[in-house]
Amino acid sequence: MSIPELTLNDGRSFPLIAFGTYKLNGAAGVQGMLSALDVGYRALDSAFNYENEGAVGEAVRKSGRAREELNIASKLPGRHQKYDEALTCIEESLYRAGLDYYDLYFIHWPNPKQGLYVEAWQALIEAQKRGYVRSIAVCNFLAEHLDKLHAETGVLPTINQIELSPYFPQDDMRAYHQKHGIVTEGWSPIGRGGKILSDELIVGIAKRLGKTPAQIVLRWHVQVGSVPIPKASHRERQVENMSVFDFELTEQDMKDIATLARPDGRSFGQDPATYEEF
Repeated sequence: MSIPELTLNDGRSFPLIAFGTYKLNGAAGVQGMLSALDVGYRALDSAFNYENEGAVGEAVRKSGRAREELNIASKLPGRHQKYDEALTCIEESLYRAGLDYYDLYFIHWPNPKQGLYVEAWQALIEAQKRGYVRSIAVCNFLAEHLDKLHAETGVLPTINQIELSPYFPQDDMRAYHQKHGIVTEGWSPIGRGGKILSDELIVGIAKRLGKTPAQIVLRWHVQVGSVPIPKASHRERQVENMSVFDFELTEQDMKDIATLARPDGRSFGQDPATYEEF
C-alpha cells in the first residue's frame, strides 16, 4: 500500500501519515514497528523521552528496507536545550539508534520559562549542517515561539507537531502554519482514550461511507492539511489507520465535524507550550 507524500519547505518529501512509536519499547516494540513498516508505513516518529530509539534503529535494520526509503524522527528533550548539550544529545540519539542520521529531528517542547528554545534551534541548525539530521522541526510551539525562531535565526521549522483532533482542531495554528509554509503534524490524532471514536456524528459518517470511525478521523486530518501520527501495535489496526486515501469526506461532513470543537478538547490536560517536564 502506497502512502502519498508532500514536500517540506526545505524541499524534502514526507509521507501524509506517519507511525507513532510512543510506548513501543524493547523486543515487542521492534516487532510492532516491523509490522508497521511491512504494511507500508515509511515514517517512524520517536523521541529521546520515549526511551525507544534503540528499538527504532533495530526495526530499521531488520526491516530489509533501504535506509533512504524510510523517514526516521527523534526529538530533543527540554533538559538538553543548551547548545552544546543539544548537539551531544543528538549524537547520543544516533548512537543509541545505530543510525548515521535522522531524517527529522524535533525540539520536543519549547519550555518558554526556561528560555533556551532559540539556542536549541541553533543547535539543530548546526546538526543539520554536520549531517546528523536531514530536516529540522519542532513540537508544541505557539506562533510567538515560531516568530522568535525566524527573527533570530532566519530559519523556520519544516514541521510543527501539535496535539490535534476534531475535538481540538487548532484552527489558528493550522492557519499560521499554512501561511508560513510549515507542515502541521498531529499527535494524539484520535484523542487519548479514543472518546471521539464513539461520537455519534463520527460513527454516523463512518456507517454511511463503510469505514471505521478511526478512518473518518484520520481522513479529517488529511483533508485539513495535517499529517496524523496514529500508533497501533496490532497489524490489523495499523492497516486500518493508513487506509484513508481511497475516499473523501464531503464538504458537509467537514462542516459538521468542525462543530465538534470544544473547550475541553485537549486530551493532554494542560497547555503543552507551558509544560516544563519534557
